[in-house]
Amino acid sequence: QEGVPEFPFETLDMDQLKELVQPGIEFAHDSKRLLNRCTKPDKKEYQKIVIATAIGFAIMGFIGFFVKLVHIPINNIIVS
Repeated sequence: QEGVPEFPFETLDMDQLKELVQPGIEFAHDSKRLLNRCTKPDKKEYQKIVIATAIGFAIMGFIGFFVKLVHIPINNIIVS
């Protein structure tokens, strides 16, 4: 097959290649900057996060329990 490039990048010149790769390089640079800026939470902040998560789990559990509690009698009325 004449005229068909073997590799897809064979027809790209250097400017097009830079344009193709530049978003990936910028993403890597921004990600590295974000990770360097992040800090571990101290003990007090960690406890707040744990408590908030536990309260959220408990609330969602109670909501699911009450929905199931209401759904069972309604389902029995519909089926029978």
